[in-house]
Amino acid sequence: MTGYQGLRSQPGHANPAISSTSMSVSKPSPNGVRAFHICLNPDSLDGHPELLDIMVSAGMDQIWLPAFFYGYWPYPEESRMKWHRTIEDRGIQTGVINIPLGHPGDSLGAMHGNIPLTPPEHWSMGQYPDGRQFSGTSLHPPASEENVMAVRKLAEEGAKEIFLDDDFRLAVTPGMIGGCFCDKHKNQFLDTGGYEESEWESLLDAVHHRNPTTLLRSWIEFTCDELTTSFQQQQAAAPDAMLGNMVMYFGSEKAGIRLDDYRNALFRVGESKFSDPLFTPVKGKTDSLFSCLFHRRYAQPELAYSETTAYPADQLSARNIAAKLAISTLADVRNTMFMSGLTPYPIEHWDTIIPAMRHNAALHEHVAGYKPQGPLKHYWGDYSRLVGNDDPYSLFLALGIPFAVCDAPADEGWTFLSDADTQGFRDGAFKAAGTRFITRQETTGNSDGNDLRTIPENLEALFSLKHEIVQQLDASVPYVVEDVPIICAWYPEANTVLVWNLAEEAVSVTLKLGKSDYSINLEALEINRVNLS
Repeated sequence: MTGYQGLRSQPGHANPAISSTSMSVSKPSPNGVRAFHICLNPDSLDGHPELLDIMVSAGMDQIWLPAFFYGYWPYPEESRMKWHRTIEDRGIQTGVINIPLGHPGDSLGAMHGNIPLTPPEHWSMGQYPDGRQFSGTSLHPPASEENVMAVRKLAEEGAKEIFLDDDFRLAVTPGMIGGCFCDKHKNQFLDTGGYEESEWESLLDAVHHRNPTTLLRSWIEFTCDELTTSFQQQQAAAPDAMLGNMVMYFGSEKAGIRLDDYRNALFRVGESKFSDPLFTPVKGKTDSLFSCLFHRRYAQPELAYSETTAYPADQLSARNIAAKLAISTLADVRNTMFMSGLTPYPIEHWDTIIPAMRHNAALHEHVAGYKPQGPLKHYWGDYSRLVGNDDPYSLFLALGIPFAVCDAPADEGWTFLSDADTQGFRDGAFKAAGTRFITRQETTGNSDGNDLRTIPENLEALFSLKHEIVQQLDASVPYVVEDVPIICAWYPEANTVLVWNLAEEAVSVTLKLGKSDYSINLEALEINRVNLS
């Protein structure tokens, strides 16, 4: 099973797909499979004259400049065009980023505080199920119409690649069941689906209790149709350019993002954990990797971009930004996208970032085109995508045992379920077919039987489970012997293992493969390669 079929069966809803006609794929980096991109803006480039020189010396492949922000053009056209020409004269490609809908609050961190935080007054507010209003992340006329005009104008200026920032979604935050619940959307939904007025309260109850009823599934289809249609309209306005969606952390159907619709588009995978307090914990790293691996089920590697973001710009240390590059290497995301709102990273960060760029690019050459394999199973199912809170059971990735990404429950190994997918299993939405399901949900006992076992999501409990698992592994499967938090990604067709140290200190570990032992020394947060051939 590929793609997402759970939302396809509702009658009365279109399922438009994004066409790749007349689109051209971004050029690969001349230095190999890994390309590096950064979002900058005229204020940053004017205020830091040395910044462009640093990008050239770093080997940056593309610089993305902002254009249309939810009803505004915050930078004069002359300034944008000047920097496009200047950058390209230095041998770096340029692209354009729009923010189509906006976001409640300041998610941009403008250097001078001169960017409006909400759309203009002639754009309508969105409405939560409880009647409260919010700005951004909702679609009412003339939002799509003005975005279409903006994309057309940028194409006429010569733009060939245009990204829509991740405020192009219909949920305010990750984990939220999105859509606008105003009277206009309510009436349109009821009329389109042929529902009675009384069924609206049933929908609101399903949203509140995160119950994936047929009615809620229909609402999610309705919401996805709305966002996809807007994307299609913008793409049609620039048939010779390529449009992309910057999908947010765990962005999926409950946020209006029907992932199957963006397979042929530029696709930024969602990561999150943009500051040291959020990224430093081991689970901060495994959560980000988990979201990236989930989205890679839909994004083509050549069209996939990372969310290598610091926000605010100075709140993620240089070594943690460098460490984030490992996520793209492990998941075969070919394009790294450095982002930090509208304020650039501190200049001194680049002394650490640039060597990490080159190191990860060299590692990526060995795993590009290969998928990680292993007995631990990464699964993010229908319930997670419809009603989940986007808090994955991800810490198993740190056990030093290889893993595989699954579209559907596997027939072997150990599959770690989110709380939402655990409920789906208990509801009979899917069955065990050989794999052993692990949940962190508290139950009345230590085990729910042979098909579902409860293991708390902490390293102590998971290392205890690891000791059981390694006794059952086939001798052909490599694993890290020691109980340290480490990613062990195995690419058997490439005879390669990538190991990523998630600890804040250096480690010396042993990779075991049958009767062979490989001694590995890793600095704090270092990723490196073990050649098994």
